Amino acid sequence: MRRKSMTLVQKIWLAMSLVVIITVLFSYFLLNYFYQNLYVNKVEQTLIEEGRNLASDYQGGPITEEYRKRVEWYNEKTTSEVLLVSNPRELSACLPFQIDYDSLISEADRQKLLEGKVVTKTGYEKRFGRKIMGVIVPLLDEHRLQGVFYLYIPLATIQEMTKEAASIWIPLAILFVAALLLFGKKMADRLAGPLKEMERVAYSMSQGDYEARIPTQANDEIGRLSRAFNVMAKAIHEEDMRKREFLANVSHELRTPLSYVKGYSEAILAGMVKTKEEETKYMKLIHREAGRMERLVRDLLDLAQLEGKSVPLQKVPLVFSQVIEDTLAKYEPFLHEKEIQVVADLSPEVIVEGDGDRMEQVIHNLLDNAIRYTPKGGTITLQLFEAETHSCCFVIRDSGKGIPKEKLPLLGQRFFRVDQARTRAEGGTGLGLAIVKQIVHLHGGTIAFASEEGKGTEVFICLPMWDDQQHEVE
Repeated sequence: MRRKSMTLVQKIWLAMSLVVIITVLFSYFLLNYFYQNLYVNKVEQTLIEEGRNLASDYQGGPITEEYRKRVEWYNEKTTSEVLLVSNPRELSACLPFQIDYDSLISEADRQKLLEGKVVTKTGYEKRFGRKIMGVIVPLLDEHRLQGVFYLYIPLATIQEMTKEAASIWIPLAILFVAALLLFGKKMADRLAGPLKEMERVAYSMSQGDYEARIPTQANDEIGRLSRAFNVMAKAIHEEDMRKREFLANVSHELRTPLSYVKGYSEAILAGMVKTKEEETKYMKLIHREAGRMERLVRDLLDLAQLEGKSVPLQKVPLVFSQVIEDTLAKYEPFLHEKEIQVVADLSPEVIVEGDGDRMEQVIHNLLDNAIRYTPKGGTITLQLFEAETHSCCFVIRDSGKGIPKEKLPLLGQRFFRVDQARTRAEGGTGLGLAIVKQIVHLHGGTIAFASEEGKGTEVFICLPMWDDQQHEVE
C-alpha cells in the first residue's frame, strides 16, 4: 500500500510546531543553566566565604570552649547552619538528620582538607524534601587537622524561585504557544492556498481549460508567482487559439484545391471528358491546384523552420543593394508583361550582416505582393538608404489600390489576405508576409506598413548595418 505523503500545509505547520517546541525546551534548559550558575554557585561561594571567615579566627592548637561559643553565636545570626567538629570522622553523627552513609567525609575528602582545600557536598535530604548544599572548611594547625567547619543550607527549587513569576509567565506562555500554533496554521493555509489554486488550474489546463486563473492579492513572492502563472496560462491559451486557427486555416486552404483535383480527376476517370481539348483543360486545372498545394506546404515548412530556428542563418557581410538588384532582375518579364515602371534609389554603401538566401527571399516576397497588387501601367518604387544609429532602411512602395487602415495591423499574420478571392485566384498562400516578418526579426530588424486606399502601400524594413570594428574586437 502506498504511503500517503504530507501536504505542504501540514509540513509548514509541523515545522512551526517544532520551532515552538524547541523554543520551549531551550527556555527550560536555559532556566536550569541560570539556576545552576547563578543561584547554586552563588550559594556555594557564600558558604565557602563564611567558612573561611570563621576559620580565619582560629589561631592553632586545640579548639577552645570560647571559640565554640563564638561559632554558636554566629550560627544563630546566619541563615545557614554551622557545625564545628573536632573529629571530622564523626561529622555525620553530629548532624541533626540521618544520612544514608556512615561517613560524610571520605578518605579522598580528608586528603583535600589536609591540603587546606574546601570540600563541597550536595545531595537530596528527605527531612527537608529538597537538596542541601554543604561545605567543609578545614582548621589546620600547621599540617595537623584539628577540626572542620561544616556549613549547610537547603537549596531552593526552581519552582520556588520562580513561583511569583510563574503564576504570570506560565499562563501567558500557554496562550502564546496556542496563539503561535494557530497563527502558524493560518499562515500555512495562506502560503499554500495559491499553490493549491495553481494545482487546480494546472489540472484544468491539462484537461483543455485554459481560461482558469489564480486570484492574486498579495505582492510577495507567492503573489508574483501567481501572476506569472496567470500570464503563462494566458500565453498558452493564446497559443492554443493560434494553433486551432492555424489548423482551421490550413484545412480551409487545402480544401479548395483538393476538391478541384478530386473532381476533375474523377471526371477524367469516369470518361466524362469527350474531347482532347477538355481533357487538356482539366489536366491544366489539376496541375494548377497541385502547384498551389505545393507552394502552401513549402511556405508552411519554411515558416515552421524559421519560427523554430531549426535552420541556422549563415550571416555574412552583404551589399544589400546588390541583393535587391539581383532579385529585381528575375522579375523583369513580369514587370514588362504588366507594363510596370520600377524606380530604384539604392545606396551601394549599405552593408548588412545577413543570410543572402533569406534576404533574397524577403525581397522576392515583397516584390510578389507589389506586382500582384499594382495595376497595369503602375509604378513600384524601391529605396535603400543609411539611417541613424548605424542602421539602414529599405522601402518598397506600390501604386495599387491600398489597404484599409483597420486591416493594417493584421498584415503579416498567417493566411491573412486583404482580398481573399483575388489572392486565391492569383495563387497566393497568405504566408509571404509572415515569412518576411520572421526573417527580418531573426536579423535583428523591424518591419512596418503604411497604406492609403487608392494610393498604394508602403513596406518599411530597418536592419542593423555591418560593424567592422565590433567584429574585429570579437
